[in-house]
Amino acid sequence: MQVKWKWGAILGAVLIAAAVAGCAGKVGENGRVGVVYLNAEGYYAGVARGLNETFAEQPDAPQLLESNIQSDASRESTFVDTVVSVKAGALIISPSSATASVPALRLAHENGVPIICYNTCVEDAAARELVSAYVLGDPEEFGAASGRQMAAYFKEHDITAPKVAVINCEQFEVCVQRRIGFEEALTAEVPGATIVANQQGLTLDEAVQRSEQVLTAQPDIDAFYGEAGSQMIGAARAVQARGKAGEVVVFGGDMSTQAAGMLRDGTILKGVTDISGIKVGDLAGRAAVDILDGNPPAEFVIPAPVDEYVGAQAGAEWIATHPDGIP
Repeated sequence: MQVKWKWGAILGAVLIAAAVAGCAGKVGENGRVGVVYLNAEGYYAGVARGLNETFAEQPDAPQLLESNIQSDASRESTFVDTVVSVKAGALIISPSSATASVPALRLAHENGVPIICYNTCVEDAAARELVSAYVLGDPEEFGAASGRQMAAYFKEHDITAPKVAVINCEQFEVCVQRRIGFEEALTAEVPGATIVANQQGLTLDEAVQRSEQVLTAQPDIDAFYGEAGSQMIGAARAVQARGKAGEVVVFGGDMSTQAAGMLRDGTILKGVTDISGIKVGDLAGRAAVDILDGNPPAEFVIPAPVDEYVGAQAGAEWIATHPDGIP
């Protein structure tokens, strides 16, 4: 996926820079906040923008220590060690694993660093123990929105017993919940629908490969559901590569310039459910500001809004309103 906004060193291992351009005084004199981006998808560019715009509003903005961990728990652990060593005032993180990330978060917690999860988090029991707040768009509703979109498509085309394949990101609990919501909503409206395959493809290349394998094993499927951006785009690319455009459709999650372009084209991708990275970054930043001010959030879950885009016009409108491509 190509993102027009050049977010530079966030794509590297660690970026240590002032939170906002033009802030005066000694670097870090107003404290530090660690930020972990799970990977280089455009969503995280949106999160970065939301965070930086929120901190820019503060008269005494902290220094942000930022890392793109590339879905790697060892990179994550090393970065959290750094955050702890500089005595950061908070850690904003999309953890790489519900289980493997627990030791790193425990280290931060035990050293007095408040933790704010967004997008993903560790397993619920550990999260409730270690994490101060979790910015989360309801994952079951996120999946259900795509289920309803797909059901409406099948009804419009008089497809009563569709075969559906899922390309998943179920290393993360949030993706499992998305699938549950998707399946329940789809089968509630189209009882004859069957899930004939559910394959994990975390990266875009893996998602393309898994989707092509499904198309080989199940040549008569009607649709794919991609649980997140890489899975959705990967399925759409596989459909295109196999010459199945017009026969197999795709619905899924996470908007981007590429997804909006595919939606506008309308041949393969028919609907996208999204949680804006910019909005999530803003919410996470405000939670961190409250914590730094001694006012931790009253509720554990901070809800992020779920948006829906269906049809060619919705894709065109998203492109028009996001000229820099940041979701």
